[in-house]
Amino acid sequence: MRITQEICCPNCGDKGERHHLLTAQLTRTQCPSCDYLMVTCSRTGKVIEAYAPGLYAPKVEKLKIF
Repeated sequence: MRITQEICCPNCGDKGERHHLLTAQLTRTQCPSCDYLMVTCSRTGKVIEAYAPGLYAPKVEKLKIF
């Protein structure tokens, strides 16, 4: 049995999904916007698989020190 929730992605903040796979005792969190993925054991909380691509930060101008 599978339960699906709509969540905010912990990586980019866009809409993501969390799937609770009850028979396998796994929780899969994924985001189609940034390709985030985390699979954890529902019983122990241990991470089984994870992929979190970096987000690009805006350019910061170099500071001039006098």
